[in-house]
Amino acid sequence: MSGNSIYHFTNTAILSVEAIEAPEVITSSSFDDQLEPTLERLGLRRGMLEQVAGIKERRWWPPEVTYSEAAAQAGAKALETAGVSPDDIGLLIDTSVCRARLEPSSAVFVHNELGLPPSCLNFDLSNACLGFVNGMHLAGMMIDSGQIDYALIVDAEGSRTIQERTIARLQDPSTEATDILSDFATLTLGSGAAGMVLGRADRNPQGHVLVGGVGRAVTEHNQLCLGDMERMVTDSRGLLIAGLDVAEVAMKEADLEFEWDDIDHYIIHQVSTVHCDALVQRLGLDASKVPLTFPTLGNIGPAAIPITLAMHQDKIERGDKVLVMGMGSGINAMAAEIRW
Repeated sequence: MSGNSIYHFTNTAILSVEAIEAPEVITSSSFDDQLEPTLERLGLRRGMLEQVAGIKERRWWPPEVTYSEAAAQAGAKALETAGVSPDDIGLLIDTSVCRARLEPSSAVFVHNELGLPPSCLNFDLSNACLGFVNGMHLAGMMIDSGQIDYALIVDAEGSRTIQERTIARLQDPSTEATDILSDFATLTLGSGAAGMVLGRADRNPQGHVLVGGVGRAVTEHNQLCLGDMERMVTDSRGLLIAGLDVAEVAMKEADLEFEWDDIDHYIIHQVSTVHCDALVQRLGLDASKVPLTFPTLGNIGPAAIPITLAMHQDKIERGDKVLVMGMGSGINAMAAEIRW
């Protein structure tokens, strides 16, 4: 076991976590309607997204809403809930996968929109679906070290563009069944935004203490999911199996440092019925402690964990142990404990 696998925090707390739902509801049946000629020609049945993935619908942003605008909305909501002034934020991290440009960073637009001070460090942190949890880790280290008093993490994902392009491509008469399978995961994606404020635990006793966690990498699996804003090609089964393997190894390492046998809430990355059921079974989790958002929101990438946490937080009692668990294609995995 590497010393880098396990990490602890001494003075970091989560002060707020908020979600913004994209307003347009897009059903899986509407995708079936658009792909019906292709499905019929290939002898494939309707309803695979709902019956296999368990996703009834997902959300889209209106075309005029940018990713940075959505991220800023979530950040503003998190700041208001935390009661923290933008002037006090020392670090802004935008962990979004979706981006309109290669440069400048998405963070600079959020920084400007929220009126954060010139002293606030700001940058993007990208690690597929694990980015937000990585952001929590980095913010916690900077808070513990005394470099900053408060951090803001934001994320905004949008599936409209890539799904419209994927459907148009799959409507082509040359489409084969293998194309449907390789692009299937793209149609499970969703849209949404999240924001989280973290601060010093000793100055914010009302906060939720970030205890620590474990991280693990198996980057030999870096070809299982390859995507950009045009297309995402996924070996869904290969990604699932490799992800389960690394999650199991990470949790066994965590057993040496943490008491995670009595977790009250598991906030896991939301992908599909198959993924969530397999993770619950492999790790021996109590399924009743795993809230699900993917059936109506889809897979919202790195925003999935904070959005699920935000939507479930009214069911978490003071003192409960919460475990956030994520995986990012590549593959990286991480779990972190929050003492609510």
